[in-house]
Amino acid sequence: MRLGDAVRAAWNDGMRCYYLAIVAGVGLAMSAFFPWVLIGDRTLGGVPGIAGFWILGLGVLAALLATLSLITRKNSRHPLLIIGLAAFGIMFIGYRFLERAATEQAWAVAQATEIVAGRSLAEPQVASIGAGAYTGLVASAVLVLFGLTIVFRRAANPYPEPEDDDV
Repeated sequence: MRLGDAVRAAWNDGMRCYYLAIVAGVGLAMSAFFPWVLIGDRTLGGVPGIAGFWILGLGVLAALLATLSLITRKNSRHPLLIIGLAAFGIMFIGYRFLERAATEQAWAVAQATEIVAGRSLAEPQVASIGAGAYTGLVASAVLVLFGLTIVFRRAANPYPEPEDDDV
């Protein structure tokens, strides 16, 4: 099968929207390896922490569920909605907690350094959001919106019609 035929088959597939969920799940898993908070030359967040492992697990689970939905032709939008909500909550709260902790730690270090040096107190470095937080928040929001489509669409039959493979 050529690449063009594969793309055409995927485009004409009745469950083609699950490819978006697979990409969002992979993006969510990848965001666990990027820094979530940047403060000066230091980076915080991601896989060494517990929140990073949760995000990695949720991303892998989302990609796995979406792939299984494509294979079995069964709907898994409700679990993907729950996974997206959990991931969004972890990413948002984790980022806010890390930002505050990093800012307070930078302020304490800057204050201690200036006191020891005998200089006046300087402003500490400000924490900024990293690529991992952006990627994770966008991917989890895509999963939430994808899961909400079954709620707002209210299809009479949320499962696709079975295809006759014997023809």
